[in-house]
Amino acid sequence: MNPTSAARQVATLCRRIITCRRCPRLVRHRERTAREKVRRYRDWDYWGRPVPGFGDPAARLLVVGLAPAAHGGNRTGRIFTGDRSGEFLYRALYRAGFANQPTSTNRDDGLRLTDCYITAAVRCAPPDNKPSPIELSRCRPFLMEELALLRHVRVIVALGQIAFRACLQALEKRGVQLPIPRPRFQHGQVASLQSGFVLIGSYHPSQQNTQTGRLTDMMFQQIFTIARRHLDAQSRRAATD
Repeated sequence: MNPTSAARQVATLCRRIITCRRCPRLVRHRERTAREKVRRYRDWDYWGRPVPGFGDPAARLLVVGLAPAAHGGNRTGRIFTGDRSGEFLYRALYRAGFANQPTSTNRDDGLRLTDCYITAAVRCAPPDNKPSPIELSRCRPFLMEELALLRHVRVIVALGQIAFRACLQALEKRGVQLPIPRPRFQHGQVASLQSGFVLIGSYHPSQQNTQTGRLTDMMFQQIFTIARRHLDAQSRRAATD
């Protein structure tokens, strides 16, 4: 698949994601949130739809979060954009060389990702940030399609336990044989999988984690240092083959 074709197919998938209405509870919540808003964003025209993935179609790094934030991605229409979690994430990606700037406020702020694509286990903002098992299941085919289209992906960073499990399930459904025992989530966990995939677990950069010190800036940056190290090692091996 040439780069232009890959970008076109990823864009087509994103358009399909935006029109999804498979989960009635999530549809009601995202649309009600978009209507009611919060005081600080009264002047915003909320997105209020599923939020597609974002980034470089030729990416080797895939970052998988849980779901859009009610007043972040659900407001701006871009994953991890306009909320505190996004501030933490894009700062780390910028320092690791995957983003051209450390901030993300709206879809037209000039942010570009290089060698990195960001997506989520669930594409709609869920009540209390807790998607149900059936909602995760209904969204899984989108992650599977992204894994099929993003053919250069070799390293996956899963933000949080739910995203970690969603990645394992999607990879298994894609035919990747998982090791026994099955990898278990913990911060900094690195699982080498079949077909050359490396799955790295990280605490989610939620305010609950970052404000309590469970996830520090240094801890989070180290995750992307590990990701970069694995990508560089794979490049060296490919150059000598």
